[in-house]
Amino acid sequence: MTHFFNRRETIVTEALDGLLRTIGSGDLARLDGYPEIKVILRAGGDKTKVSVVSGGGAGHEPSHAGFVGKGMLTAAVSGEIFASPSVEAVLAAIRAVTGPAGCLLIVKNYTGDRLNFGLAAEKARAEGFRVEMVIVADDIALPEITQPRGVAGTLFVHKIAGHLSEAGHDLASVAAAARAAAKDIVSLGMSLSSCSIPGQPHEDRFGENDGELGLGIHGEPGVERIAVQSADRLVAIMAERLSARLDLSADHALLINNLGSVPPLEMSVIANAVLASPLAKTIKLTIGPGPLMTALNMNGFSLSLIRLDAARETALLAPVGPHAWAPAKPVVTPSVMPLAKAAGPSAVRKPSQNARTRHLVVTICERLIALETTLNRLDAKAGDGDTGSTVATGARSILERLDTLPLAEPAAALGAIGDILSASMGGSSGVLLSIFFTAAAQALDSGASLAKALLAGLERMTFYGGAGIGDRTMVDALEPALKALDANGLEEAATAARHGAEATAAMDKAKAGRSAYVGSKLQGVVDPGAHAVAEVFAAAAALHEAA
Repeated sequence: MTHFFNRRETIVTEALDGLLRTIGSGDLARLDGYPEIKVILRAGGDKTKVSVVSGGGAGHEPSHAGFVGKGMLTAAVSGEIFASPSVEAVLAAIRAVTGPAGCLLIVKNYTGDRLNFGLAAEKARAEGFRVEMVIVADDIALPEITQPRGVAGTLFVHKIAGHLSEAGHDLASVAAAARAAAKDIVSLGMSLSSCSIPGQPHEDRFGENDGELGLGIHGEPGVERIAVQSADRLVAIMAERLSARLDLSADHALLINNLGSVPPLEMSVIANAVLASPLAKTIKLTIGPGPLMTALNMNGFSLSLIRLDAARETALLAPVGPHAWAPAKPVVTPSVMPLAKAAGPSAVRKPSQNARTRHLVVTICERLIALETTLNRLDAKAGDGDTGSTVATGARSILERLDTLPLAEPAAALGAIGDILSASMGGSSGVLLSIFFTAAAQALDSGASLAKALLAGLERMTFYGGAGIGDRTMVDALEPALKALDANGLEEAATAARHGAEATAAMDKAKAGRSAYVGSKLQGVVDPGAHAVAEVFAAAAALHEAA
């Protein structure tokens, strides 16, 4: 797997400088001492308040440096990727930000972090600094282990301790609140891939249909291999295990963490699944979904919960300086607004039946549905591979609403079909076809013949869509077919549509639509939209001949 970086030896320092260059203010700074000392700290820290220091290996961005700022961390100490920072780096951070109020170190429960932060704390105390250390061990993946890992739930402790420090609490009370919070946090991760480290060879241990439950934030294997299944089911498995460790009579805050490369769309699906599960009954606040403590590019997520009391709720809701923090928000039920009632002629369309028209509509829709795979295969060579599915969706929607159509009134029927396609078909195809049928309905209602009305619909569709003959779109089949229909009838229209569609295979470049972005690689491939048009006219002609 490839990555964007210059040299493995400088990736962390360059990333930290990139953070400082893009925060848009002088609120943060770094200690001199690159590359051994990698510390990000508040530029104007108040040493009369308890300093809150955390850190660990790089690769978890925006943790930890992204959470340095008012109301959260005073400083963050970074090691190399997935490697604990040195004792000297931690000690340098303590010296830089700690005054008479003392320092709280927040450490994830990994041996390297415990040892390096712990020895730094001892050395700092020997120098006269007041230092306390809190260890977070929130991972429940291995319930029998005596030293659970510290994972994304650590961020709850950052937020609570940072708030109390900002409010002026002393070191003893900040440390006590942080330790109590750490004991009331549970976390569990799930991933469909391991992560890859820049500059190192990568072998993914996952099978094509495998995921892992209970894996850590350094790419270490999960405790259980699990089959890939629906998001609802995967979340249900995690919710069941988390629930077993919670006081379900209490309110909780939920942190939904992207471990690196889950698309925002999927993270929202995960959030919805959690908040629709039985676990939702105990969730009062949510943080995320978003990348908060990542594992480089791991395709996974984690869920962390902390039991709430009034003080913790206040701390989690308090605003902070760091933009990387996702503010805590109360859980709300989606509100639904009623659809506005349609106005104009479409509002008074009444269902009516015409056996011949019904048979034509059913025949064409069934032909388009049967073409789904073929059209998708063609589109995969020229676009994003979804034309067949999009067209089939529109056809199915028409069939589902067949009994509601005014089939005995051609103009009203065309307008109704336009309405259905605008609502049911995705992308530009649905809009273009809706324009086509809507404009044709208006022309037909004004006294035009069917062929002339359809040509009027084509004129409006090409006006808005911008495509014409030779641009390698459905227009290459539709325009000659409608002109032939107007002049010579349905059989000639079917022949013209077929010839128009076949002509697109000789066009090496599209000039409109998404396939225009592909470049000159399309020769020999029929445009899927034009092919669909040809099939529609062929089906209509065959039906007409049989009658």
